[in-house]
Amino acid sequence: MGGEQSHQIVSPPGIEDLKKIDGYLYLYEHEISRRYSYFKYLLTHIEKNEPGGLEQFTRSYETFGIHATPDGGVHCQEWCPGARAIYLWGDFNDWKKEEYWFTKLDHGKWELTIPPKPGQPCVIPHNSVVKLMVVDQSGNQLTRISPWASYVTSATETKIYEQRFRNPPPDEAYTFKHPRPPKQERLRIYESHVGISSWEGKVATYKHFTQEVLPRIADLGYNAIQLMAVMEHAYYASFGYQVTSFFAASSRYGTPDELKELIDVAHSKGIIVLLDVVHSHACKNTVDGLNQFDGTNGCFFHDNGRGYHDLWDSRLFNYTEWEVLRFLLSNLRWWMEVYQFDGFRFDGTTAMLYHSHGLGQGFSGHYDEYFGMNTDTESLGYLMLANHMLHKFYPNAVTIAEEVSGMPGLCRPVEEGGQGFDYRLAMAIPDMWIKMLKESSDDDWSMEKMTWTLVNRRHGEKHIAYAECHDQALVGDKTIAFWLMDKEMYWLMAKDSPPSMIIDRGIALHKMIRLISHALGGEGYLNFMGNEFGHPEWLDFPRQGNNTSYHYARRQWNLVDDHKLKYYYLNNFDRDMNHLEIKYKWLGGYQAHISRKHEDDKVVVFDRANVLFVFNFHPTKSYSDYKIGVQVDGTYQLVLSTDDAEYGGHQRVDKTVEYVTFPEGWDTRMNHMFVYIPSRVALVFAKKQ
Repeated sequence: MGGEQSHQIVSPPGIEDLKKIDGYLYLYEHEISRRYSYFKYLLTHIEKNEPGGLEQFTRSYETFGIHATPDGGVHCQEWCPGARAIYLWGDFNDWKKEEYWFTKLDHGKWELTIPPKPGQPCVIPHNSVVKLMVVDQSGNQLTRISPWASYVTSATETKIYEQRFRNPPPDEAYTFKHPRPPKQERLRIYESHVGISSWEGKVATYKHFTQEVLPRIADLGYNAIQLMAVMEHAYYASFGYQVTSFFAASSRYGTPDELKELIDVAHSKGIIVLLDVVHSHACKNTVDGLNQFDGTNGCFFHDNGRGYHDLWDSRLFNYTEWEVLRFLLSNLRWWMEVYQFDGFRFDGTTAMLYHSHGLGQGFSGHYDEYFGMNTDTESLGYLMLANHMLHKFYPNAVTIAEEVSGMPGLCRPVEEGGQGFDYRLAMAIPDMWIKMLKESSDDDWSMEKMTWTLVNRRHGEKHIAYAECHDQALVGDKTIAFWLMDKEMYWLMAKDSPPSMIIDRGIALHKMIRLISHALGGEGYLNFMGNEFGHPEWLDFPRQGNNTSYHYARRQWNLVDDHKLKYYYLNNFDRDMNHLEIKYKWLGGYQAHISRKHEDDKVVVFDRANVLFVFNFHPTKSYSDYKIGVQVDGTYQLVLSTDDAEYGGHQRVDKTVEYVTFPEGWDTRMNHMFVYIPSRVALVFAKKQ
């Protein structure tokens, strides 16, 4: 499209709703309208200029790439604007380079039709290797993979990937057996990586995850899985963030049908599956990536400094290009349609929103930072278009932004002038926990700062809270369990080990940190695979720096399955915490009312969705008959105690005791009651039915 076009400024139809949520946005109404107008410009031009409008435009994977035709022929279409010529070759024609050549069409497109052979099956056999040869303007012959390749394989980790022609017989193709679950309003997300999902030192498979890990996730009470590193990436140690083939499910874990089975089985358990999608950048590989596909530095990317991310050493998409929009929007629909994913977590959203990619910015919260020249209108327009398309065609789809700046309206509907995401990750919360664990003793923890960070989020925009995710587990950092217990975990996690104050403190705080993040930090919750039971050590993929070791690229389920070890306690607690949320639905409640945050006592009290949460973070002091405020009068029962023996606690609180409120206000609540709160313990109370 050649850059942002001039167009009439129109106000979003629902902008008044957006301004009611945040009065400061009145001052930026013109800029919000300008951004919305750019989105409308894109959408209108797609509907007007593309046959079939947005519906067919976003299904371009059906025509672009290499496809079998019903009569046994093959049809190919590519966008390769810088090419002088393109050829298709492979083992199907004994690697004759110039037997099948593409015809040049308008707007940088190329097309090839290979006629069928009468009475013969498809001219290209299923699963055979195919390649493109692109001749650039200088006459150089470049070996390339189609950007639309749906399956690529490599014999070894270091070998370049090759495209496989997918055309399985109908009776061999996987057929989905279960419908998508209904939309989950209160997300409890299990962030997962298939490759590290085995306790063995190897790359695990889709089959393994389906058979061994899905039952664990269901038992723990999670209703969503976020699958990482599925989009094919040549370098395993990139954690999936250097994507080479955007339409290909990683073959290192198995076949496309085995991924479909994984998702189908998850659906049968009522669990939705979200894809960690990387549309913020792409790998710099050329032979098996998008980079220099047509022999130029442009094509899918900006052909200048704007097309490079120096920190990530990757290429940045040119969202002003019509064919880039086609490619990326169709990519989203491909995963929704072909694999039946239920939505996406968009990686690197902050890097997309700003010309600076968010680097070197503290984001003070001043609105000029969000509505100034640093914001990348074209990237933002793509995200609005993507969310509009997904929610139009899939009303139950879930989209989550990995976004740290706090961009106002990011999680409001596009019709209001927002960017249309359903949730953003509450990324300040894990940063807070790590900072507290690294820099201060819990004697010095500030209840005010802790609770402020947990509730400091934009009203009317949903957040996914988490104490830690994969970022904190990576080598160079530590998990919360490791920050708390470190080397003591190697020797003193057996139930019959000698008493250890470090392990006792670690187990106690591990539960409390998770519970307060879960209950206070957002409208959804996320946990990284294995961290629920305090997975020891860090996560590090095989690479040159560690002699290609898989020792740290695995999940040690054997530790939690051995009931002689204390990891089992933490797993029990995570399960019961989630199942309690299923019963009382606090993630769907309004933001909690914090009635007490006492610095000397180290006590925090809040209520949410008619559930009362009491935390005593003091390392040594327990309190008898501690007076707490209660809004709704009645008789309360203790429904969860982190001090229960089954969670590795000391069983200091009698769960059979009933608590009766007194009609005298306390701590801004209408009533009060008295409770016993041992040190380093969290209690959850609910009104007796």
